[in-house]
Amino acid sequence: MNGKKCFELPSHFSRREFMHVGFIGGLGLTLADFLRLKSHGAQKFYKSKEGTAKSVIHIYLPGGMAHQESWDPKPYAPLEYRGPFKSIPTKIPGVHFSEQFKESAKIADKITVCRSMSHGEAAHERGTHNMFTGYRPSPALSYPSIGSVVSHEFGSRENLPPYVCIPKVPNEFAGSGYLSSSYGPFGLGGDPAKGDFKVKDLTLPNGITEDRFNKRRSLLNTVDDHFRQMEKSDALSSMDNFYNDAYSLISSKEAREAFDMKKESDKTKERYGKNEAGQRMLLSRRLVESGVRFVSMTYGGWDMHSNIEQGFKKQGPELDKAFATLISDLDERGLLDSTLVMMTSEFGRTPKINKTNGRDHYPRVFSIALAGGGITRGQVYGSSDAFATAPEENPLSVEDLATTVYDRLGIVADKELMAPGDRPIEIVDGGKVVKELLA
Repeated sequence: MNGKKCFELPSHFSRREFMHVGFIGGLGLTLADFLRLKSHGAQKFYKSKEGTAKSVIHIYLPGGMAHQESWDPKPYAPLEYRGPFKSIPTKIPGVHFSEQFKESAKIADKITVCRSMSHGEAAHERGTHNMFTGYRPSPALSYPSIGSVVSHEFGSRENLPPYVCIPKVPNEFAGSGYLSSSYGPFGLGGDPAKGDFKVKDLTLPNGITEDRFNKRRSLLNTVDDHFRQMEKSDALSSMDNFYNDAYSLISSKEAREAFDMKKESDKTKERYGKNEAGQRMLLSRRLVESGVRFVSMTYGGWDMHSNIEQGFKKQGPELDKAFATLISDLDERGLLDSTLVMMTSEFGRTPKINKTNGRDHYPRVFSIALAGGGITRGQVYGSSDAFATAPEENPLSVEDLATTVYDRLGIVADKELMAPGDRPIEIVDGGKVVKELLA
């Protein structure tokens, strides 16, 4: 037409989709916007905008922490159900926690405890998948973790990785799933509780100056440009993103300072506890304060099939002190309202103490704790029955929990992302926002 090449509709577009452009133009989207959205797999045109929660700290307790010895004691049940510990009053009138959580009891007016969490997966791997992704596991598809979805929707802030795992990436379900691997977590490769703690790849190698470092980056970009013209793939683009992220981290003063535990006083370190729980939570606070969007922190081993009393005496006080300090510290710094803290485990433990004085896997009912980021302060949501065998009021599903967390972040949970094979997949399938949890 007058010597000019006509616009050709991409082969994967249908006539119906093309005609739809006229409609979306009325919403303020141009054809270029539509094509861009299509290429990014945004089937439902929701643009994520930051919500009440600007960051998340997910404290994960691998193994399955017993609710009876923590958030949901049963003081009036027979000894074989009640377990070895007494219960103590909290700042919430009429509410008791286990005596192992005495510091958390003092800040209960700042948190919400959910005593009716429930799902049907009694295997560690499947339960962990639930709590990290908001989905039941499927052999057909690898789902992204909540942290990776946050990374995908919002990207980095203040030259910091959007999604960090402390002290390392805890399991395969903490990854990016069907999303590009560029949205995966940044693992520290070290434990902040150790005196020689250093974050891997955050410092220049010996003998490499800043000038030499920048020249290497320029050379790599030249080589990358050549190969990028030869082949297009997610693997190459993800690798490119990882290189860019790595260079940004190494050259970023903000990143080095955020991870530098030497910036914290001994008094603050003592307040949290100079142990794994304390120092990991302190670093978590440092990271969200600096701009990291999602921190996933693991602590301990809670798979207590035997001698649950000794297990809790060993790990409970450190966890309790660190958690209570984290909540109070965030509140004092004016960060709690914009930081959603959640403490979860893959499931709970059986109602009855077993023959080896422990408890076995039990997903039918267990407890989690939430705080900040637009979550109501000082309440217990839901309940288990008298023997902690099932939810009695307001059962909380994995899908509802994930949808509520996304809502606080400003992410619409039924937005569709594109999985391999051009399959639109909702971020969460079937969940609802639990209004009673919202401040």
